[in-house]
Amino acid sequence: MSYGARIWGANGDLQVDENSFTMRIVLSTLVTFANNTKTSQDFAAPGSDASNSVAIVIPNGAYSETSSFQFETEMLSGVARVYNHTRTFAASLSTSGTMRLMVIRFA
Repeated sequence: MSYGARIWGANGDLQVDENSFTMRIVLSTLVTFANNTKTSQDFAAPGSDASNSVAIVIPNGAYSETSSFQFETEMLSGVARVYNHTRTFAASLSTSGTMRLMVIRFA
């Protein structure tokens, strides 16, 4: 390629160039929480963990006053976990609805 990022190390050697970084979606699925009970769901993502992957959730449709919710994700070893509440905030409210989970692995 004739465009992209290049990164050199402290010794001046090229470490990363526009041909050396790839990302791929290893999991894409809909996640539904049917009620407002605080809970989580696990999804298998073999070979993925917090050091080589990210898990994100995106809206499954247009936001509206009745569907303006957000889920939280966490990458574990071989598992993407989705919460229907903010797990680190004890007073957080839970939510119901459907969002798309994507696990993106990078190399």
